[in-house]
Amino acid sequence: MTDETTRGKTPEEPAADGPGRPTGRAALRAALWPPRAARGQVVAAVLLFVLGLGLAIQVRAAGSEETALRGARQEDLVRILSDMEDRTARLEAEKADLEEQRTELETSSDQAEEARRQTEERERQLGILAGTLAAEGPGITLRIEDPLSAVQADMLLDAVQELRAAGAEAMQINDVRIVAATSFTDDNGGVHVDGRPVRAPFRIRAIGRPQDLEPALNIPGGVVQSLENEQATVVIERPETVTVDALRSAEQPDYAQSSS
Repeated sequence: MTDETTRGKTPEEPAADGPGRPTGRAALRAALWPPRAARGQVVAAVLLFVLGLGLAIQVRAAGSEETALRGARQEDLVRILSDMEDRTARLEAEKADLEEQRTELETSSDQAEEARRQTEERERQLGILAGTLAAEGPGITLRIEDPLSAVQADMLLDAVQELRAAGAEAMQINDVRIVAATSFTDDNGGVHVDGRPVRAPFRIRAIGRPQDLEPALNIPGGVVQSLENEQATVVIERPETVTVDALRSAEQPDYAQSSS
């Protein structure tokens, strides 16, 4: 009787291991819910979510851009490429400008000194051309003896023009400095240069390359031959150094002003 009754009963679940201890399934459920996450884990999860979202958006945008480029016409692609090249050129130009500004800032003192030196050199050159500063250098001297007083202003002007065309940078006749605005006139039986009388012997000093200056005067039918036709005697020399020390006073313009 007892054995038959035991066989007909359903097997019962095993009892809990000891009083008050949950089963394995209950322990797993209790560990997973409610969720308990540390602050660092939450921050990491948020960052991963944002990163994944950004990658997805970028991939999607790249895909749409690539699809748009594939469907674009050839002239549109050429225009896009041209725009990109123009933008690259502008960026390169801006980069070069910034680097130049940086260099100027780093060497501002040296540049100021160089600018001052160049300004002084320019003033010296202008002073020589204007006749307000003395000059010296290689060149020739021309001595004209005129026993018959036949030498006229136009003959001296021809000599000056020939020398200037041959590269003379500074000249004087006797004690008068020759510049671009110098005038030659015949007055009272004599020659006047810039309104000042000059008399024989005429002495012309010219600074320049001697190898160019002397042949310019000796060409057939040139200055020397014309003077000799008037019974004048011409002597040309090449001293080691020619000094042009006749000076003109600096003239102040009445109306013209510097535009810088």
